[in-house]
Amino acid sequence: MNKSDLIKAAAAKAEVSAALAAKVLDAALEEAVAAVKKGEKINLVGYATIAVAQKAARKGINPATKQVINIPARKVVRIKPGAKFAL
Repeated sequence: MNKSDLIKAAAAKAEVSAALAAKVLDAALEEAVAAVKKGEKINLVGYATIAVAQKAARKGINPATKQVINIPARKVVRIKPGAKFAL
């Protein structure tokens, strides 16, 4: 399912126009991205938790040259599925 499929399905389920569903989805996603960029945690109870995690610096190997390289620390987005996603 891609974004347009999700918009169509949500619009049908909520009985609103696809344009309105698209605006709401876009606004929600923009706010989620902004919150995560500020380091905030998003908890959608039962669905997912989205948070920023810090990955430590580490050593790696360049597969082409086999040389040891330093991989710097960085921030990553972690998404933990909630109970409603249990298969």
